[in-house]
Amino acid sequence: MVQADKINGLKLPQFIYGTAWKEDNTQGLVEQALSCGFRAIDTANQRKHYFETAVGAGIATILQAGEMTRDELFLQTKYTFQRGQDHRLPYDSKAPIETQVAQSFDSSLEHLQTDYVDSYILHGPSSGAGLQLADWSAWRAMEEIHSRGRAHLIGISNVSIDQLQALCEGAKVAPKFVQNRCYANRGWDKSVRQFCTANDIAYQGFSLLTANRQIHQNPTLLEIGKRHRMSISQTLFRFAIDAGMIPLTGTSNPDHMKHDLRVSGFKLSDDEVNMIEALAV
Repeated sequence: MVQADKINGLKLPQFIYGTAWKEDNTQGLVEQALSCGFRAIDTANQRKHYFETAVGAGIATILQAGEMTRDELFLQTKYTFQRGQDHRLPYDSKAPIETQVAQSFDSSLEHLQTDYVDSYILHGPSSGAGLQLADWSAWRAMEEIHSRGRAHLIGISNVSIDQLQALCEGAKVAPKFVQNRCYANRGWDKSVRQFCTANDIAYQGFSLLTANRQIHQNPTLLEIGKRHRMSISQTLFRFAIDAGMIPLTGTSNPDHMKHDLRVSGFKLSDDEVNMIEALAV
């Protein structure tokens, strides 16, 4: 299964560079990633884990150098509820959720030095079970941002299948992205991925390497990689792509960035994809 090339006319990236946990190295690493060939950047207005201002500075440096245009870049950020933040909030904590979303989004545009984003993500529901009033308030505010053309597409992260189904049933503007941590020992999030495929939602998988260290020496995975003369990381990222995901990588090593991008140079067979899917069993 191969993902669609476009959703609602927006060209989808094959690979996304994630900017979490980079701190003072954020700007330099964003510049490195874009110079190496990444054309999709993921961030969040959550200072606890992201340095969004530095992401914007890195992008601006590359744009000013003429290495790419804004139209060539897929840029994604997120609104994070207060429980996922530290004291450095990008909004007034006493304001209604709708106002918090608007304030966070305006702040993101300022940080990123842009007047629109390609994707705006709800950085996880407000609780672990079901959708609460706060979730619907946030989603309605995101729908309004989308309706004004300031976010081309909207989506949700860290979501269960039940929550995703409920969101799709009640949304006026359906999510077009899901971004989840993808564990082999939990079936590669297959129920969510299948729902996404059936509902024209692009699935973004993160922690594909760090969440799955237990299979890095699996004989099946090693043999598939050897067959294609590719490393374990390349094989896992290519599996993700050929299984219909958009993988994220957050490597801080420029050589690894180039190494990861070489996944575009080969493709797994359907049998090989199925064999790696079966490692979850």
